[in-house]
Amino acid sequence: MSQVKIEPMYCKGCGYCIDVCPFQLLRIGSRTNAIGLHAAEQIETDKCTACKLCANICPESAITVYK
Repeated sequence: MSQVKIEPMYCKGCGYCIDVCPFQLLRIGSRTNAIGLHAAEQIETDKCTACKLCANICPESAITVYK
């Protein structure tokens, strides 16, 4: 099982990771981070293949993928 770890402190909520995920396993969360932005979050962790497209496209390097 793979896991996507998104650091809410660095995530700007740009949505690039959401757009690039081939299985649509990411979304903008409802909670805000310390600077008032909605960070991305992973849903349905069991379907993640650890392709790392989300981590590669993140302009803030806020995403780490574990397999």
